[in-house]
Amino acid sequence: MRQAGDRRLTPPEDRRFPRQAWNDSALFDFIKQSYLLSARSILGAVKNVEGLDDHTARKVDFYTRQYVDAMAPSNFILTNPEVLRATIESGGENLVNGLKNLLDDLDRGKGRLAISMTDPTAFKIGENVAATPGKVVYQNDLMQLIQYAPTTEKVKRRPLLIIPPGSTSSTSSICGRGTRSSVGRSEQGHTVFVISWVNPDERLARNRSTTTCSKGRSPRSTRCGRRPANATQTSSAIASADIALGDAGLYGGKARHKDQERDLFRDDGRLHRGRRVVGVIDEEQLTALEERMNKKGYLEARDMHTTFNMLRANDLIWSFVVNNYLLGKSPFPFDLLYWNSDSTRMPAAMHSFYLRKMYQENLLAKPGGITLGGVPIDLRKVKTPAFLLSTREDHIAPWRSTYAATQLFSGRSSTCSQRPATSPESSTRQAANMVIGARGKPANPDEWRAGATQRTDSWWPLWEKWVAKYAGGTVPARQPGDGKLTPIEDAPGSYVKVRGEE
Repeated sequence: MRQAGDRRLTPPEDRRFPRQAWNDSALFDFIKQSYLLSARSILGAVKNVEGLDDHTARKVDFYTRQYVDAMAPSNFILTNPEVLRATIESGGENLVNGLKNLLDDLDRGKGRLAISMTDPTAFKIGENVAATPGKVVYQNDLMQLIQYAPTTEKVKRRPLLIIPPGSTSSTSSICGRGTRSSVGRSEQGHTVFVISWVNPDERLARNRSTTTCSKGRSPRSTRCGRRPANATQTSSAIASADIALGDAGLYGGKARHKDQERDLFRDDGRLHRGRRVVGVIDEEQLTALEERMNKKGYLEARDMHTTFNMLRANDLIWSFVVNNYLLGKSPFPFDLLYWNSDSTRMPAAMHSFYLRKMYQENLLAKPGGITLGGVPIDLRKVKTPAFLLSTREDHIAPWRSTYAATQLFSGRSSTCSQRPATSPESSTRQAANMVIGARGKPANPDEWRAGATQRTDSWWPLWEKWVAKYAGGTVPARQPGDGKLTPIEDAPGSYVKVRGEE
């Protein structure tokens, strides 16, 4: 009976109660079921409050969920059977170790709790993370451009330009994680360039999103001659790239690079999780945030990091509280979590512009809503092929938001969604529950998914097959710095080494 109730009440993605102790003990099973019933009752009550407008109702729901997640019995010593067992077996050593971990995190956060997701001492940029060989071939005050060394004798004629989001030091993740698992290694024969954004300080306080886009597209070396690049954008970088390409004439006026293709790893959307909105920013919050940013000229990296973590508090906050402080375990060394913890500061003017114009008002999706250099941006004029990929459990850019881009672009769109994203190396070893292309572009994403093909393999070969169609043949491998630009320093460069808390 208890197991049937557990299946009914515990969502399949809930990892807080995985141990048999929760089910085998009548007491802890009662504690768990009581909590789940209470949580459901509380959330249902705030959802059905009469007289609230939709915006206020979403805010109430979001903050109520934060409270409900914090009060889970798994977060407390006396109501977590795994913690109790560890305390008894170790004679309380786990709690002593947990206190040490807590004090270390408070010290690292300079008085504010900075929860460790991984062991930061296990990684050193340029050695075992962001270690892919390459050169910085261009830089300005906003970015460095890295060209990775080829690993094949022949490369595709059209290079690949990777544009990471400005909220993380993404060079040390998918673009150059280690010596083996990295897009930058160019195993598929691409000439790979990646933008490494600067970690801004007060000197860039008045920098706007449009300035970032303009300067971010300035290095013409990515064309490798007169060939344009295939552009790969991730998360919020898509908005910036869309604006930058609009300024280049792709979306309005005279189109100067009509044959340029790009693939969208993830489209940026509102703060959602699944079908529901989990984060809401209103005018009052924006004003308060702007006042705080204007004091220093930027948004603190840890504020951005905390915001994203709150979208999945159980996975990205409370699971580490239990592991680090209650069980007294050291965080597991994991390069993706090391990158995830390395948030960057955001210039005040740029972040305000983004939140107001793109998040709150959603002007990028409206024809002419954003203007750059006198060019109104109209996404309906995009006729370049696009490959859109998102993961079904992404809390920042969920697949339904990603799919919405197919309704904005006029060009041919290929769409794909799968289980949580993995690295190029690991995704080829593990079966991936993947849904790919369906005929047409129905407005309803669920209708697209219902008519799509489901398969169990990685999305990487699928993307490679797609991008190869626009590669323009092959040429002898290009070395970093070939052409007019002189290498400045070894990859991953100096910008990525400046951490947000410094």
